[in-house]
Amino acid sequence: MEHRRLGSSGLGVSELGLGTMQFGWTADEHTAHAIMDAFLEAGGNLVDTADIYSNWVDDNPGGVSEEIIGRWMKARRNRQDIVLATKVRGRMWEGPNGEGLSRAHILRAVDESLRRLQTDYIDLYQPHWFDAATPIEETMRTLDDLITAGKVRYVGCSNYPAWRLVEAMWMADKHGLASYVSLQPHYNLAHREEFEREMAELVGQYGIGVIPYSPLAGGFLTGKYRKGGPLPHSARAERIRDRHFGKRNFALLEGMEEIGAAHGQGILQVALAWLLTNPLVTAPIVGANTVEQLQASLAAVGFRLTPAEMQVLDDLSAWSVA
Repeated sequence: MEHRRLGSSGLGVSELGLGTMQFGWTADEHTAHAIMDAFLEAGGNLVDTADIYSNWVDDNPGGVSEEIIGRWMKARRNRQDIVLATKVRGRMWEGPNGEGLSRAHILRAVDESLRRLQTDYIDLYQPHWFDAATPIEETMRTLDDLITAGKVRYVGCSNYPAWRLVEAMWMADKHGLASYVSLQPHYNLAHREEFEREMAELVGQYGIGVIPYSPLAGGFLTGKYRKGGPLPHSARAERIRDRHFGKRNFALLEGMEEIGAAHGQGILQVALAWLLTNPLVTAPIVGANTVEQLQASLAAVGFRLTPAEMQVLDDLSAWSVA
């Protein structure tokens, strides 16, 4: 698996990252360990989680994914082989400081993440989304202090709007603080406008690594959904139907299938190759409920599209500036 530098930093990450939101939710611990084993064996090293995963599930208080990863790293004794990324922002305990990006919340949250992960440092620590109630200087100074303390090595951000990312970069530059080396946006062939309208030029100009989540549009870009066909048995199927079904997107799937066939690949691999071929993208983050699902994503490793194929897909999925 190819390894790339994360933005303008010196941190090397695998061309695919492993998302772990499913761990302790739709993938039990035994399966999660097998998925991580397979990912590491394939040459992957970027493992991404968040402290809140998955507290929207009954009887899941959050932190479960981190705990599973921590037990796996301890059992395998492989912490040095992992670029470990987690996130902070969501509600993790009761009270006024139970969520957000204040100094009070971040300092407690990072220690709790370190405990669950059974490690003394986090490679990439990321605000999960921005916090309008906390001054950006407070957040950036706190993150800088975590790097100075050795608890965190790099900081990135997720789901930031362009104005907040620029504000954070300006504040870091003004005060000589550590700044974000990466952005984790929602970005795929069926969801392009938000990133390309706001962020693409910004991250390119300032050398910010891009590690997009949901690169398969929640499963729509896997080949399981067909025009006129039955919905697959999935808890997300109706939501995907409501969000993505339409004439343009079904034409996109047909074009992806045609391009994939020319390479002996499928729609899923083409969706990942479109991101992997984009010079702005460092590493799409793929999730899996089974080792078999992960292997389907790993089949895209090393797969790149030609300029003509990229143009076809760009045209099929184009969004209007109007």
